[in-house]
Amino acid sequence: MTGSPHHVDDVMTHSVVAVGRAAPFKDIVRLMEQWQVSALPVLEGEGRVVGVVSEADLLPKEEFRDTDPDRYTQRQRLSDLAKAGAMTAEELMSAPAVTVRPGSTLAQAARIMARLGIKRLPVVDGEGMLEGVVSRADLLKVFLRPDNDIADEVRRDVVDILFQAPAEPVHIMVTEGVVTLTGKVPDAALIPVAVRLARAVEGVVDVDCHLSGSEMG
Repeated sequence: MTGSPHHVDDVMTHSVVAVGRAAPFKDIVRLMEQWQVSALPVLEGEGRVVGVVSEADLLPKEEFRDTDPDRYTQRQRLSDLAKAGAMTAEELMSAPAVTVRPGSTLAQAARIMARLGIKRLPVVDGEGMLEGVVSRADLLKVFLRPDNDIADEVRRDVVDILFQAPAEPVHIMVTEGVVTLTGKVPDAALIPVAVRLARAVEGVVDVDCHLSGSEMG
């Protein structure tokens, strides 16, 4: 791997199962079970994403299957009650779909998922056409980067740029994603910057900094 997988299209799944607006309830459940996914994009036309149907959209049918909700529940959960009687993807889906672009950063995708409590995001182009899906598991793939790849990037994009004339060589050791920096550098004021930039490298778990400024710095 050359450089960090910085963007969604570096880690997303390109082969995606999706459904049309008219897909029946049982077919949706069957596809989720078959493909082991928690949500399916809903498409129209040549592949434009118009919504997403998730396990959460399907559950009200079971929850309200044998109950007669009181008026308070009816007022508070109108959407869920409507989905309890839904028969197709169009009636079940959440719309408009929450999506992400291929060029979005992994951090941006992670923030969307965390804020909305969702596990998968359709990846769409500028016209809203489906290009793939990115999941929480995909975002975590960056932590499988080999330690030597991380060390090379920290050297190239952090140390060599910030400290062009170090008092002594800056040593970089990466173990299980933890970056250890040791050595003397000309400008101690740049040490916190180095730590922040190293921590931003994809796949870094933590940074253990033992850099110090040289006396002549």
